Amino acid sequence: MAGGSTKVVLAALIGNGLIAVTKFAASAVTGSSAMFAEAVHSVVDTGNQGLLLFGMKRAGRPADEYHPFGYGKEIYFWAFVVAIILFALGAGFSLYEGIHKLGNPHPIENAFWNYIVLGLALVFEGVAWTVAWREFNARRGDTPMWQAVRDSKDPALFTVLFEDTAAILGLITAAIGVFCADRLGLVWADGVATIVIGCILGLAAVLLSIETKSLLIGEAASPEMVSEIITITDDAPFVELVNEVRTVHFGPEGVLVNISVDADDSLSAADVETGVSTLEDRIRDRFPEVSNIFIEIQRADEADASPITQTAEIPT
Repeated sequence: MAGGSTKVVLAALIGNGLIAVTKFAASAVTGSSAMFAEAVHSVVDTGNQGLLLFGMKRAGRPADEYHPFGYGKEIYFWAFVVAIILFALGAGFSLYEGIHKLGNPHPIENAFWNYIVLGLALVFEGVAWTVAWREFNARRGDTPMWQAVRDSKDPALFTVLFEDTAAILGLITAAIGVFCADRLGLVWADGVATIVIGCILGLAAVLLSIETKSLLIGEAASPEMVSEIITITDDAPFVELVNEVRTVHFGPEGVLVNISVDADDSLSAADVETGVSTLEDRIRDRFPEVSNIFIEIQRADEADASPITQTAEIPT
């Protein structure tokens, strides 16, 4: 999975870098504020993809005495930073530039350069978006798109997808603004398009920040994984009853599992120890992303029955 995310981020970084250069050149020649806002947007996106790659590398470090569960959550932190930068720089600058242009409107010169650059940018952005969409589609299966984003624990993938979608919408908006200002004589349309681009980026940033904030706080594993872990645990010979299962993601591929069970009192301590070891192996074989497992032997009447306990119906 990590390899697929890296491919997606690299494709977006290369595409946005090429796009930024062409947009700045077109903006300088034509004086279009919408094009300048799009150029800044591409620079922000390029920097964001660099931050995601940095975060992915940092998240891959092994656990140590200071971070016993590893550094997997670093990717969540850097994804949240990306959302802030997208909002502050991308959306903020676009809104400022658009308002400034409305206050000081001027005709666009040599507009055909804008059309050429916007066309090239759509090609580059479309390729990057296609790479991200195919990887995202392969992972989500039949799950509805928004639910797949909510369930995803890999922010690198959905961050690039959000950014590329916002970029394509921004390019379309810029093209409409340039056309209206150039062909229809609506000079103010360029400034309005710039403001709309800022709103698009702001919305993308808000959605990203909401999802990455949830990951930073600590999201549980999917209900399907929890249910299957309960089933595997209930099938263990030493287990009389599964009291509770709690999980939390410490990265896209790092899940901590805490299990409380009521053990068979007729078994010896050695038999229980062997059963615990076998159970851990079975869970890890089924879910390689499980990095840490803690199994607590506890009487059912003493188990924590708090409302945050993750439970699922155990087949009979």
